[in-house]
Formats: sequence, C-alpha cells, structure tokens
Amino acid sequence: MADEIFENPRLADIYDPFDSDRSDLDAYESMINEFSAISVLDIGCGTGTFACRLAARGIEVFGMDPAEASLKVAKTKHWSDRVKWIHGNAIDLPKLKVDLVTMTANVAQVFLTDEEWKETLLAIRDVLRSGGRLVFETRKPESQAWLKWNRENTYKRIDIPDSGVVEGWVDVTDVQGSLVSFRWTYVFESDGAIITSDSTLRFRSLKEISKSLWDVGLSVEGVREAPDRPGLEYVIIAHRLTA
Repeated sequence: MADEIFENPRLADIYDPFDSDRSDLDAYESMINEFSAISVLDIGCGTGTFACRLAARGIEVFGMDPAEASLKVAKTKHWSDRVKWIHGNAIDLPKLKVDLVTMTANVAQVFLTDEEWKETLLAIRDVLRSGGRLVFETRKPESQAWLKWNRENTYKRIDIPDSGVVEGWVDVTDVQGSLVSFRWTYVFESDGAIITSDSTLRFRSLKEISKSLWDVGLSVEGVREAPDRPGLEYVIIAHRLTA
C-alpha cells in the first residue's frame, strides 16, 4: 500500500508544487541517451514527471505506481496519453520487455525487507531484455540525510492553484538501525485541514546493494554520484547477466 503522501488525493495534488525542482531527472535522461534505450519502465513513477518527459521524446514508456491518486495526477500532464500507465507494484508486472528500468527519487529505499527487495529485483530482471539495465539511486547511509529532516530545514509555505496556501514540513519520528521513519505534515489554510503522512525508508550500504543485485542475476557495472546532490547518493547502474 502506498503512503498517504502519494495515495491521498489532496496530497497527490500538491506533490509537484512541493517538489518543483526536478533537476535530479536530468542525469537519468542523459543515461537514456547514453545507453540508447528506446523502451523504459519507470517503477514508482509517482505523478509521472519523468515518464512524460520521456514520452515527449518518442520513447516507449511504462509508468508504474501503487498509488492511484498519484497516477490520476500523472494522467493530466502533457504527453501522458503516450505513456502506458500501470497501477500496482513491480511483483504485479504484466509480461513486457524493456531496455531500461528506472527507480528515481530514492524509490529503491521504500522496500524495507530483504524479501520484498529481492522480489522486486527478480521482477525487474524478468522484464529486462538481454543486456538491459536497471538504474536507480539510494541515499548513502554514512551521509545521514535524516539529520536534516526537521521543520527548521524543510518548512515550505506555497500558494497552489486550486488548493490555496499550504504549509508543509517533515520530522523524523524514529531511527532503528537502517530504518528511518518520518512524518510529513501539511496544513491547508483554506479550511484549516491538517493531513499527515508517515513513511519509513531503508538505508542499505553499497555492499548490501551489490550483493542483492548479484544474487538475482544483475551485475553492477557502475556507481555514480547524483550531479545535483554530490556526496549524498549512490546512482547505481546494473545490467542483466543472462537472457
């Protein structure tokens, strides 16, 4: 089940204004060119910004997300009619083959258990063509990004069309080993509504990630920095070992 921030229609409608800087996607788009991919599956596509960017270039795109409210927003965007939208999780994927699978915006961290992560990677391997690639990012545990997840560092107040002025911020609620839990709070000034969304992410080491990929038949061919967040992220490129 998707977190409230993605599944609640009122929060899905304000997701893009609160995350308006999508320069993080530029590196992914460059890799589409670098690897000459003509078909892409974007897992955890959310409100569809990246999928629609690729569709505008004539690439065959599948956008998958478990949050129906987010997909509803995605389908209102330019070029959305050229994206094949899939409501569900990776383990529910229909039969298809693509050149590249992406998980942008740290989607890889939402898979909390080893079993859930392995099932997802197996599903990804099965939809990749021989030699196809998986590209995703994940925060470096040693950077401890969550130390700045508090109201002081994250507070925003935005005037959003059709929603009015909305305040939003995030606070960490718990840290247990590699699992970090946090709560988003949004206040809608138009009617005083306060909506919260609780989430948990897993921070895996590069060694853990590399082994988990190898165990399902995916080999790490490169680890890069996220150009917009130097020193904070692993951008991992893996390819399918066998046909």
